[in-house]
Amino acid sequence: MSLKWTDVLDIAIELDEAHPEADPLKVNFVELREWVMELPDFNDDPDRCGEKILEAIQMHWIEERE
Repeated sequence: MSLKWTDVLDIAIELDEAHPEADPLKVNFVELREWVMELPDFNDDPDRCGEKILEAIQMHWIEERE
């Protein structure tokens, strides 16, 4: 499976598994973007990411933790 920036829910699940110690409320967008691009299944253009996408990923990650 290849993840794109628009796969915000799947990315959030992958981040939760990859960084169980992280508090998604305290991860800044620069770090979040780097972590997404480091996911083994991620394959998209880094320039296609904006603040709205990062916000959506973070919100899904928070919901995934609850």
